[in-house]
Amino acid sequence: MTIFLQSVLSGLLVGGVYALIGIGLTIIFGVMRVINFAHGDLLMLGMYATWWIFTRTGLDPYLALLATAPLLFVWGAFLQRVFVNRVLNALPQNQILLTIGLGLIMSNSMMLLFTSDYRILTTSYSSASFDVAGLSVSQPLLYSFLITCAITAALFWFLSRTDTGQAIRATAQDREAAQLMGINVRWTSVLAFGLGSGLAGAAGTLIAPTYYIYPQVGGAFTLKAFVIVVLGGMGSIVGATLGGLIIGVTESLAAIYIASGLKELVVYVLFLALLLFRPSGLLGKSRA
Repeated sequence: MTIFLQSVLSGLLVGGVYALIGIGLTIIFGVMRVINFAHGDLLMLGMYATWWIFTRTGLDPYLALLATAPLLFVWGAFLQRVFVNRVLNALPQNQILLTIGLGLIMSNSMMLLFTSDYRILTTSYSSASFDVAGLSVSQPLLYSFLITCAITAALFWFLSRTDTGQAIRATAQDREAAQLMGINVRWTSVLAFGLGSGLAGAAGTLIAPTYYIYPQVGGAFTLKAFVIVVLGGMGSIVGATLGGLIIGVTESLAAIYIASGLKELVVYVLFLALLLFRPSGLLGKSRA
């Protein structure tokens, strides 16, 4: 029983950060209906920015979040304004090819700058843990989870309580109706892509202390982000949060009770099984 509870706890802590990745992707898709295959590479940039700040200045990785999230927000807004905005009304395959190309440019640029060597961000508390009711709680994972909760709460407040946040939600629900009501959907799209990129950068910062950093790491997280978003329901922020937690717990339990090397396979089997019974995802709504 202790092993089971330990696995669930660890899965929830990791799943919280996964949820942040999915939320960023679902905001971009919800507002712009663009499938962003460069999302994981934006996360990768956040990881490298955190590593660079830590090695150059000694600043705690979690404090580096105050720099990486705004930097990725600005970078994402730039990408949307200069590149993605030009294919909003293009065929979906053109949008996919563009975002894949942007992702390749980012990952290969990092390879040129830092080589393909794996980087490890090691702090004084990297291996530290707390004991809670007989369960071991990793300090880095706990810090990442708590920061994720704070970011998610702030995001929900922003989207529900501010005029700008409500404009983003209105654009996500019906782009044409929002435009008729006087909302500047072009500016909203730039803001949404920047916000999604900033969340990806924040997730990269939170993952960096517990994960290997290398230029191609974004590919794995892009795929995971899509699984999370589709699992929870395309365009649903609450669904993305739930999907991230489910993926985290599933991976943790599969690593203990099946095999560590098969945890990804178990996640995708669960994902496919759910789609057979609920194609719209857990909290998604089917459209005619």
